Amino acid sequence: MRFAKEAWPFVVPFLLAGGALLAFRRPLWGGIALLVGFLVLLFFRDPARRFDGPAEVAIAPADGRITEIKVVEDSEIGPGRHLRIVTFLSVFDVHVQRCPVGGTIVHSELRRGLKLAAFNPDVGEKNEGHTNVFRLADGSRVGVRQLAGLIARRVVSWIGAGQVLRRGDPLGVIKFGSRVDLFVPEGWEPLVRVGDRVRNGETPMARPRPAATAAEGAP
Repeated sequence: MRFAKEAWPFVVPFLLAGGALLAFRRPLWGGIALLVGFLVLLFFRDPARRFDGPAEVAIAPADGRITEIKVVEDSEIGPGRHLRIVTFLSVFDVHVQRCPVGGTIVHSELRRGLKLAAFNPDVGEKNEGHTNVFRLADGSRVGVRQLAGLIARRVVSWIGAGQVLRRGDPLGVIKFGSRVDLFVPEGWEPLVRVGDRVRNGETPMARPRPAATAAEGAP
């Protein structure tokens, strides 16, 4: 099992404290400190995942539960309307995020903001977050926004503008919870429903609608 490097500043103090307490013959408190350190380490676990489906499918950037699927306008992602799929992360979920598609990063920016509880409907506009936008081979855009929350005090992006990345590559980490928003073109077909649980790098989230279906739905 791999772990994100951001874990160690949180975990090492508990390990040192636990070792010191055991050395001074305080086994109960030493054991508690080591257990807490281990639980904190689990927040940053990074299990190996893969998706072998069609290249055009966008996969889950985060572990968690789908809480909203909605068509929105968001100028940071790009002009026009986008299908936003919201994933809520609990403290028990993997906190590392992965790239939902392959493409070139054309926008990567941290926005300072509030630390409201992630289940509030307007946190996407108010909370601190980091947005990365991928330009695909056909010119369309897919965005991922990592959002801080009441417990999640920081979001970390490992990627930046100009990078060319593959689907499933490491994207970043949220420290202790919150939510991740996936933005795909409005015409794409969602492959999940509200209430579904998803796994980063593995669960298919959305795909372009087949040409025949798109043509039938055109005015």
